Amino acid sequence: MEIKENNHEEMSAEISEISETTGQSENVENAEDNVEERGGVTEHGRRKKYVRDLCYVAMFVAVLTVCSWIAIPVSEISITLQTMGVCLAAGFLGWKRGTLCVIAYVLLGVCCVPVFSGFKNFYALLGSASAGYVIGFVFTALIVGFASDRLHLIGERHTGKVKTQILQLIVLAAAMVVGVAVCYFFGTLWFMVVYKGSVTADNLQTALVFCVYPYILPDAIKIIVATFLVNYLKKYIK
Repeated sequence: MEIKENNHEEMSAEISEISETTGQSENVENAEDNVEERGGVTEHGRRKKYVRDLCYVAMFVAVLTVCSWIAIPVSEISITLQTMGVCLAAGFLGWKRGTLCVIAYVLLGVCCVPVFSGFKNFYALLGSASAGYVIGFVFTALIVGFASDRLHLIGERHTGKVKTQILQLIVLAAAMVVGVAVCYFFGTLWFMVVYKGSVTADNLQTALVFCVYPYILPDAIKIIVATFLVNYLKKYIK
């Protein structure tokens, strides 16, 4: 009987210890939830955010790579989905993560990974007419991401849901237009440097015929698609 009583007491003690440990874990989790609800960030929360950010950046690097491989040859420069990929990355991720995504994409090319149009790496791209656009992508991401990060301010200043969505669409589309225009600038500048002295780059007007005019309509369509996708799906990406 004494042995049974001792065993029973030992089991009760172990159960109590397990209950206390479980209770402490639940208290810690509840405390972390309360801190996050009040706007604070715990160490666990920071690690989760860091991993989530890395996953998003990696995912959009892959999206950008696939977009660059989808190409329609037009003169010296192909029509690709790269500009839409950059606008999507910056629109969904904001200027910090979006720009980091584009930089990581370029660095993959520097590491000889064929991530650019025509399955080229960075060094193969340098001698082509389209390298300037890749440089411009970084600035496009900064501009579009900056606007995307501030879309919530429109919702805070305007109460009407429809009006807010229309204003957000306009602001986002305008940012993408400016971002793509900056990309055109770098692309045209690079084209004039690479083909300096040739008939195709003897003046700005001729360079624009090769670097800008054929791409305005396709890029306009890509901007419209990217604007609606970002505006309606951004809420699902933290």
